[in-house]
This record gives sequence, C-alpha cells and structure tokens, in this order.
Amino acid sequence: MPEPSKKAVSAFTKKPKTTEATTGGSAIFEAETEKAGIKVKWQRAGAEITESKKYIIKSEGNKHSLTINNIEKDDDVTYAVIAGSSKVKFELKVKEPEKSEAVLPTEASSASAVLDAESAPAVTGSPPPPTDSIQKSVPTSEIQPELPLDPIGLFVTRPQDGEVSVGGNITFTAIVAGASLLKKPSVKWFKGKWMDLGNKVGTHLQLHDHYDRNNKVYVFEMQIIDAKMTYAGGYRCEVSTKDKFDSCNFNLIVNETPAAGDMDIRTTFRRVSLAGGGRRMSAAFLSAEGHEEGGELNFSALLKKSSFLRSVNRTETKTESQPSVDVWEILRNAPPSEYEKIAFQYGITDLRGLLKRLKRMKKEEKKSTAFLKKLDPAYQVDKGQKIKFTVDVANPDADVKWLKNGQEIQVSGSKYIFEAVGNKRILTINHCSLADDAAYQCVIGEEKSFTELFVREPPVLIIHPLEDQMVMVGERVEFECEVSEEGATVKWQKDGTELTREAAFKYRFKKDGKKHYLIINESTKEDSGHYSVKTNGGESVAELFVQEKKLEVYQSIADLTVKARDQAVFKCEVSDENVKGIWLKNGKEVIPNERIKISHIGRIHKLTIDDVTPEDEADYSFIPEGFAYNVSAKLQFLEIKIDFVPREEPPKIHLDCMGQSPDTIVVVAGNKLRLDVPISGDPIPSVIWQKVKKNSDSVQSSDDSRNPTGTSSDLSNENKLLSESEGRVRVEMHEDHCVFIIEGAEKQDEGVYRVTVKNPAGEDKADITVKVIDVPDPPEAPKILNIGEDYCSVEWQPPSFDGGQPVLGYILERKKKKSYRWMRLNFDLLKELSYEAKRMIEGVVYEMRVYAVNSIGMSRPSLPSAPFMPIAPPSEPTHFTVEDVSDSTITLKWRPPERIGAGGLDGYIVEYCKERSTDWIPAIYGLTERTSILIKDLVTGDKLYFRVKAINLAGESEPAITKEPITIREIVQRPKIWLPRYLRQTLMKKVGETINIVIPFQGKPRPRVTWMKGGQALESKDVGIRNSNTDTILFIRKAERHHSGTYEVAVQIENMEDKVTITIQIADKPGPPQNVKIVDVWGFNVALEWTPPQDDGNAQILGYTIQKADKKTMEWYTVSDHYRRTNCVVSDLIMGNEYYFRVFSENSWGLSETAATTKTPVYIQKTGTIYKPPSYKEYDFSEPPKFTHPLANRSVIAGYNATLSCALRGIPKPKIFWYKNKVDLSGDAKYRMFSKQGVLTLEIRKPTPFDSGCYTCKAVNDSGEAEIECRLDVRAPQ
Repeated sequence: MPEPSKKAVSAFTKKPKTTEATTGGSAIFEAETEKAGIKVKWQRAGAEITESKKYIIKSEGNKHSLTINNIEKDDDVTYAVIAGSSKVKFELKVKEPEKSEAVLPTEASSASAVLDAESAPAVTGSPPPPTDSIQKSVPTSEIQPELPLDPIGLFVTRPQDGEVSVGGNITFTAIVAGASLLKKPSVKWFKGKWMDLGNKVGTHLQLHDHYDRNNKVYVFEMQIIDAKMTYAGGYRCEVSTKDKFDSCNFNLIVNETPAAGDMDIRTTFRRVSLAGGGRRMSAAFLSAEGHEEGGELNFSALLKKSSFLRSVNRTETKTESQPSVDVWEILRNAPPSEYEKIAFQYGITDLRGLLKRLKRMKKEEKKSTAFLKKLDPAYQVDKGQKIKFTVDVANPDADVKWLKNGQEIQVSGSKYIFEAVGNKRILTINHCSLADDAAYQCVIGEEKSFTELFVREPPVLIIHPLEDQMVMVGERVEFECEVSEEGATVKWQKDGTELTREAAFKYRFKKDGKKHYLIINESTKEDSGHYSVKTNGGESVAELFVQEKKLEVYQSIADLTVKARDQAVFKCEVSDENVKGIWLKNGKEVIPNERIKISHIGRIHKLTIDDVTPEDEADYSFIPEGFAYNVSAKLQFLEIKIDFVPREEPPKIHLDCMGQSPDTIVVVAGNKLRLDVPISGDPIPSVIWQKVKKNSDSVQSSDDSRNPTGTSSDLSNENKLLSESEGRVRVEMHEDHCVFIIEGAEKQDEGVYRVTVKNPAGEDKADITVKVIDVPDPPEAPKILNIGEDYCSVEWQPPSFDGGQPVLGYILERKKKKSYRWMRLNFDLLKELSYEAKRMIEGVVYEMRVYAVNSIGMSRPSLPSAPFMPIAPPSEPTHFTVEDVSDSTITLKWRPPERIGAGGLDGYIVEYCKERSTDWIPAIYGLTERTSILIKDLVTGDKLYFRVKAINLAGESEPAITKEPITIREIVQRPKIWLPRYLRQTLMKKVGETINIVIPFQGKPRPRVTWMKGGQALESKDVGIRNSNTDTILFIRKAERHHSGTYEVAVQIENMEDKVTITIQIADKPGPPQNVKIVDVWGFNVALEWTPPQDDGNAQILGYTIQKADKKTMEWYTVSDHYRRTNCVVSDLIMGNEYYFRVFSENSWGLSETAATTKTPVYIQKTGTIYKPPSYKEYDFSEPPKFTHPLANRSVIAGYNATLSCALRGIPKPKIFWYKNKVDLSGDAKYRMFSKQGVLTLEIRKPTPFDSGCYTCKAVNDSGEAEIECRLDVRAPQ
C-alpha cells in the first residue's frame, strides 16, 4: 500500500511531547491552538482531568498548559489534549531517582556481595534492563535513522534481546526505511521457527505500526502484556517488500519475581538451598525438564556471571568471591566421572538438569533407516482448507500407518486420503476443522515421525460497512455493520479510543447473527466524531454529526372571530413531529375537557373549542416544549345584536370590502375554508354565489332562495346550475348570514367568488378573492460543478411553481451511491442557488438532491443529481533528476507522486523551455506512462529548463521543475570498470555449459573496449563479444577446455584507460584411476593400491570411490566414498566368496565416467577354527519396582500441555499403569505415556479444569509392585 493518506489539519500549532520525570518531581506539558478562546480538555488514560493541587491547568489566549506535581509511579500512563475534533496523545515516563554507588571494600558483608552480583550486567558492556520495566519505542519525532550508503537489509533498527519479570510488560520495536519503498512493507512476527503471532493478538499480545513522515520510516511494535514464564524463548521478525526480504532473531528472557529481598543466582541451579543455619528453602527456579513449555533455562549465560559463582562454606556464613569461570566449558571438556565433583565445587545441586542439557548439546541425531525425509515439527493451516503430510520412505514396499493422538486413522469418506507415489507417502486432510488440531505420527515398523497440526481460524471480514449519520441532539443513533461469521468478536472505537460498557454506560452493543449494532439512545454534541468497528480481518469507519435542535414553524396560528355556539380551531405546524407543546390562555395553561380538545398528529398541533362562549375570548399561545419560542393569536367573540328593522329593508352584505374591490382570503391547500358572510334585509333576501372568471364574463352560479335549514351548491362545473348536495364546496344559509365552505382546498378552487343578495327592496353584491397557497414544486435535479478532493459545488434552479408564496430558501441532502440514507447538509435555509459541499470521502460516488421551502412548508425532493466522485489532481512527481546529457539528447527520470488519489494516474507531460523564456515546449506529443524519458534533437549549447506534470481525471498536478538550467553538452567522464563480485575470483564452468559475462562500465564519450587473452587480442570464432554504451558482454555458447585462461578487459577514452583481469577455468569429470592392483589378502581383508588418473578433468582430485562385487551376483556395493588416499583395506568380506574391486576418481564435477577394475577375482579362504564360548554362572538380577524420584504436585494453566514425571527402577522391566482418580487412562487418547531409561512421563494434551484431580502411577513386575500419586490443579487463564 502507499504511504498513509494525508490527515486532516490539526487545531494545534504546538503539540505536547513525551516527557521523562523522576518520582516526586513535576512535569509541564504545553500546547498552542490556532485560535484563541478554543475550549481545551486534558485527559489521563482516557478520563478527563479536573484541576486540583496535583493537576494545575492554565489557559492564556491560545496557550494552554498542564502541570503535574508530586509525580508517582502510577502517573506513567498515556495523556491526551483535545481541542474541537483534534486529539493529541503523549506520555509521561516516570523514572526512579538515581542512587550513588559506593565502592565496597573487599571485606564487605555477604549481603553487599549479593547486591553487587545482582547489579552486574548480564552481557559485558551493556547493563541489563530492569525486570519490571517496559521497553518503550522511541517517539517518531525523535527518530533520526542514519541509513548506510549501501544498506544490506531493510531494517534501520532491529529488535533487541529483552528481559522482563513475570507480570511485567515489554515492547520490541523494528524500524524499516521507507524512503525508497513505494508500498508499505509486510511485517510478520514469529515465536520459534513457525508460530505466526499475527493471529494471537489479544489481551497479552498487541501489534502496532505507524509511519513517520519526518524521517520517512515505518515503525512496527510488538507489545507483550502481563508476561508469563511460557513467553520466554526465541522470536523472529520478518519484513518483506516486492523485491527484498530481511529477518532478525531476538530472545526474550522471563524472570520469576523474587519473593522478598535480593536473590542469590545460585538458587537458580538448586532445588533446595541453605539459608542461615542450615534451614532448607525452596528453589527459585525448577530444573529445565519442569519448564519445557516455557523455553529452556539459559544455564550458560547464568554460569558465566562471575559475581554469582560463589562456593558455599557450610561451616561459615561469610561468602567469599571466586574468579570468573565458564562452568559449561569445564563440563564439556571433563570426563563424565568428574561431573558430580565439578557441580559440588561450584555449588550446583540440580545435577540432573545440567546433565540433561549437556546431553542435548552433545547428542547427534541418528540417521533414520526407514525414512529418507521425515515430517516437519509442526504445520499450520486455515480452517476449511486442506493439508498434506508427506514423508519419503527408504523401502517403497514398506507398510505405513498414520496415527492421530495415538489412534490409527481409518479411511472414512473424503476426509482422509492416503496416497503412495514411489517413495512418497502422503496423508491429505480435507476441510480442516478445530477437531483436526492434534498430534500426528507416521509409523514404519519401530520407527516413528512426529508432527503437530495447528488449525487457524480465518479472519473475520466486514461485509456491509458502517454509514455516516447526521442526527439532532437527543435523538437515537444506531450504527449497523455485518461481518462474515456469526458470533465473531468486534471492537468499537470512537476517534481511536475503544468503547466499553464500563467506560460509558450510554453505549449499548447488540449482536444479531452476523449483524452488530452500536446504539446511543440520547445523543449529545460530544458524541460527534468518527466511529469505527474493527475485526481481525478488516475495519469500517463512519462519521456521526450531532446538530443542535432548531425548530421551524411552517404554519402559525391565526386570529379568529367566531359567533356564539360556533367552533374555533387554532392550528400550528412545526418542523419536528416529535416536539410536544402546551397551549396557554392569557398566560395560563389550557386544560382540555369535553368542550376544549387538544390534539397532536405528526407536525400539526390543534386546539379546538366547541360551542364558543364570551368567556372564551382571550389571547391564545402555543409554546413548543424545550424551545424558547411561542406563537400567539387572538380569539374574538362576535355578538349578534337584534335591532328593529322596518319592513322592505334593502338587502345588505356586511363585509369589510364592498363593491368591486375584491377582498383576498388566503387558504393553505388541504385546509378547510369557512367564510361567514353576515347579511340583512327584510324580507329575508335570497343568496346567489357565483365564481367569476377573470378573463371572461361567464360565471358559474347557484341561485338559492332563502332556506332556513340551509342549502348547498357545488360550483365545480361552469355554466351549469348545480343541484343542492353535501359537496366539498358548498353554501349554508342561516337567518342573518350565509357560510361559504370549501373542504380540503385545492388549486382549482382559486378565483374570484361573487355573492349577490336580493329581495323585493333591492340587491347587494360583494366580490371575494380566494387564493390557495401550497408548498413549492420540487426543483429540477441539481448540477454538480467544480469537483475537488473532498468538496464540490452544487447549483440548481428555482422551482417552476413557488406554491403561491415566495421561496424562503433551500435544503440540500446527499448520500452515497449504494446507500439508502440521505444526510442533510444544512440546517439554516440556503438563500442562494449554489452551495459548496465539503467533508466528502475521495473516491466514493455521491448523489445530491434539493428541497424548496416557503412559508407553507417544504417541497418534495428533486430528482437526484448525476452520480459524481470527489477526486483531486495528484501531487507533483518526486525525485525529478537528470540522468544523462549528450550534445543533442538528455535523459530525465523521476518517481511517481506521493499522493495519487482515487482518480488514478493517466500519465505524465514533459516540457522544456529556454533560459529567459516563458514558452514551454512539449518534449513529446501526448502522455507517457514511464517514469523516464529520452529527449532528442536538442541544440548543442542551449540552456534549458525541464518540468514534468502528472495527469489524472481531475487534471494536472503542480509541475516538478529543474532548479537550474541544463546545458546541452557532452560531459567527459573518466572510464571506470565495475567488475561484478563473482568475477573477482576464478570463474568455474563445466565443459559444454554456456558462458555469459556482463561487465558494466562508465565513461563519456563512449569508450573503446578491447578484450585480450594471454596478451593477445581475442579473435576466436566461437567467442562472441558485444559492446554497448554502459557494458560489454563475453558470450561462449559451448565452453571447451581451451577457453580456460586469463582474460583482460580494457576501456579507453583518449589517453585515459581502465583495465581488469578475469580468470576462467573450464573443467570436466576426471578419468579413471590407473594400475589398480591387489597388494595383500588376509583373513576377511583385502589391501588395494592404485595411482591417480592421467586426466584430472582440469580440476583437483577430491577423492575416490571404492566398490566391491561378489563374483556370483556381480552386484556392486560401495565400500568407501570421498576416500583421499591411493591405497585402501576392504574388510568384512565373506569367507568362501570371490570378489572383484573397482575404483572411481572424483573431482568437483563428479565421478569419472569409467572405473579401474581388478583383472582377477580375490578368493577369501575359509578357516577351521571353532569358537567355544566360555560358561558363566547365571546370576539373579531380579528386583521389585521402586520409585527413585517421586511425582510432584503441579498447578498448570488450562490450554497448555502439562507433563507429570517420575523415575523408576526394577528388573525385569515393570509394566506401567496410569490412573486418574483411580480410573485407568490407557485407552484415553488425550493422555500419552512415555518411558525412557527409567523416567516415566504422562503428557496431558491441552488440559482443562475438568482434568484436575489425583493422578497415580503403578508399576508391576514378577518381583512385586509399587505405586505413587500426586495432585494436579488446572486453573483457568487470567
């Protein structure tokens, strides 16, 4: 992968750095922000720090500081400072105050001597690390690697050997140079030779890595937490790139924590030691056989410490120091009879452990007669995959058995497949599961080959990633992701900090099969940030935006004027349907009853008052809950006064506007319009309602005579008298007024309505204009302009219909192409018809849509915009240099940009321009994908500038320009031959092989190359020579012996010259030896003699191979090979047989084609001597079983193999039985029993707490029986 992507700009201009301090002192951390007045929070181990005597927090303008007083060891943790969305972590390293070391006199007490011994370094020249200390990695800002000019490996800093106490922590750091790497290197950590630690990450093991941009290095860390004895041993770090590989071995030593006071190292080698006046105390360490799982004790390193090698004077309590000795060297050079004396001399009582280790050092592996190639010690396979075990057998007809945990594997379906191919025997296990994690054996006769199979579960992948969310304060947030395996463990993080139920009770985690949820019930502003979910196979990140609540009133309540016994309805529509509220009457809360009703449906809140009375006249207000905001309206009660009207009174319409000036009534679409028109007249007039068309005189009318009970007419059809019905648009008649009603107003109801009243005394008219307003139509799909790395510009057009009210603004939303969740980009209405959207992810496809908002409400969304992807041009090419210049050409080269982006890279443009000119001329037409270019046809002597630009979909990058003008002129360069390393010594080739020698050189102008052999020019027809500007090649298709010799290569430019010599030796197999003859024959032996071959094949004779053949069968058998003398004695011949002998000569290319053979056979004479064995008196060696070393009670950790061992003797060899709680274990595959040279071992494979109990070992032979028992406790890992 490329270098880490560019991070967001930090709010800090100065960041606090990691500081060291001593206990009892104080430390000050300082930080500066870009702007003054920013609120800054300090954290300690993830918890916020409050000001106290210990922690002093200061803030002045944009400068902030944290002072920690009275520092203790517990203050050695990670701290952080937070400003806005920026968070910086740093550490406080606490050290103990240094103590002055006084030189002790030679007559010091024994306690002082022990103190000096423990403070002595483990390795000469370097002090040992404290056992409870943590090996910290160097901060990236302080790493200053000094890369060698010609580095052999990839490491800048290799992991070093470490030492830690049980329960302590330690970190191993590897630093890899990244300046020359195009991708991040792959790093693996191993324990031993095969155990991959990548899938062992958990509570006790953490792997971290990061990239330091300042020093261009990669830092990889392995942290071991709460170390145990079993973690000791050898480790390996492997780093690999596309074409390089490097590895480094290092060791971890885990020391047991001393119980109290200082510990004498001599207890390491003792099972018991003397303390005080002969009192016995237990050893600090057991022998090596008791800790085989935790790695071997390093006896050699411990014994070399001179300060710990002191003899014990049993009569005096004073300890005397002895000179430094290497006990291992003494033991290895001493005879076995002296081992006990040497151990007693140096105070070592664990003699058995030392002998076992010494035997392992001296032991040489016996060559197997049944196996040519055995199984590897261990294999590892992913769950669900297949594994093959392969062995090579010496006898193709041998009978092979395969065992699993001691039980023979039987053929069953397609699970196990047994194959025999020549000398190979193959066992294939298909569809490996955790049940196949076991020990396997391949058995041929009495010989066995052992191995272990470890089944590794595959990594858990994230199938459906998290999605960005934007919510209001107090709303519920739910992040959802889906993984590839049910029941998988995932880790949730916020801004890099792990989320747990214990740390914050506000987070709730839920699992549903493969789906995992993170739920925040009531979100706050502090919950904004980046949330991530991690598995051992992937990671997904999403951003949460939490905005303050802003309430918008789409429809306010209006003043009402109603008559007695009528209904009054106040309606208010707000933007949030979840907001509740209260109604007030003259400042007091309205209590609902049978006549007064309060309703809340969606975004609409209603107050309905039935049978209005004069007491209901007041000011009414609606207050949304949780917002300092209210809307008010007034209810007026209309009193009807009855006056005496004389008869024949002309009709009158009592409206505010009369005559032909229309009054406009506005109604929201979908609402009910109720218009009360008071009328008077005697007799009661008739009422005619007409809808007048604006551009014509035609009307739609309804002529209604007076009807006390009320009539209705539907005015939906023009030029047609409508029948009376209960329609949507109707007129109700009363004695003193008429009511015009429109249920659910629609756009076609808009227009001018004329009401005419008539009676015999006259008539009256009034025009009423009804305007229906609605939400706007949706705008057209927005257009995306000016796309950048994480932003874009959006433009749109106003809606075709504004709903009758001016558009107040617009609301913009976006979503990812494959998502269904739209996210709002603005909460304040946009007044303009364009917007710049930011904070998008480069390379992700997005869509945009827009809403129009007027005083009535929000329109439906527009169609989504065309999908688009935020991309940015790449950065400028790097390392732009001039490689070569001639009189008319120039060669340029560069490296790809550091940041390419999601748009990829289409190619490069190369241009040049003359000095003092601004016209750039393309060097080539079109783009080039290569990172080098040869520009031809340039004018000699011109001074030119050159530049190169990277191109992708988003456009051109910034150019990389040469700093100084380049003069087009050939540069004279002294000739120099770079002879390859392998040619600096004699080049050995076999007759018939191809020789192809490439010798690079330098020099300008092009040098003249000459080849010489033996002082004469090389002009052989079968030797080819080809020269170029930078190298010369010598080619021989088929080498012969006469091609051997010394070759001389000379490179010359004018009077300057450079020469090198090459020695080539062409060799072949030697000829056969000469003059093979039989010198002597005696008993079972024959003495042979010969002379060296006449032709040694042009190579040194390395030895001879002697073979014999029985005259009867003439089958040749090798008696000796690689034999260097020219005479030999062949022994162990069979009497009465006749033998031929032959000798092959051998050099570095193999044996001679033919052999020199004796001309006549040799007869081995029979002898008449008869051997009479002596007679001895038979002695009874029988002995009943007796345990010489008892079983010891043990306490082990579940999941790690455990062994119980004891020692036994008895003649004849006793039969052994193992019991657990008096139950025989012979048939249980979980247990394996071993008996070797009187040492009995019971191995319990991966014990569980169920395996705890009392174990008994019973031995039985003809002379008697014996048994012994011990207690095993298996405890769960911490």
